[in-house]
Amino acid sequence: MKQIAAIVAIARDGAIGRQGGLLCHLPADLKHFKSLTMGHTVVMGRRTFESLPHGPLPGRENIVVTHNRHYHPQNVVVVHSVEEAVEAATLPGEVFVIGGAQIYAAAMPLVDILHLTFIDADFGDADTFFPSINAAEWTEVDREHHAADERNPYDYDFVTLNRKQ
Repeated sequence: MKQIAAIVAIARDGAIGRQGGLLCHLPADLKHFKSLTMGHTVVMGRRTFESLPHGPLPGRENIVVTHNRHYHPQNVVVVHSVEEAVEAATLPGEVFVIGGAQIYAAAMPLVDILHLTFIDADFGDADTFFPSINAAEWTEVDREHHAADERNPYDYDFVTLNRKQ
């Protein structure tokens, strides 16, 4: 049985994006994302895929979920539901749901693990939010706090939550 993980950077108010992009540039989070997802399957919506600056993420199986039956970009697997994406994943290990908001919402009932980067900031112009997390359903299994530095403008925590059985 495949383990399904969601991975997301999230602000204090649950914001995850603005104007089709990330909330902020946090190089440590990008490095963390790459280290966790490399060699695994990543599942994303069409808009998230189209926001990637260089197309499919290298070193990963890229699966795009879209309602558009005529959408066929190169070097990705196209499916029409999160459930189809999980079925289509061929690489071993976790299947990572990487956004956007509609895909996260659809995937949350299937998700076993949350890999969160909590950004200690608010972004008043954010327009995309993560579904609410019911703390009673999750157990925190890891947390690393990092202070802002010359490259990362905000304090942030890497947090891993496992769904309670």
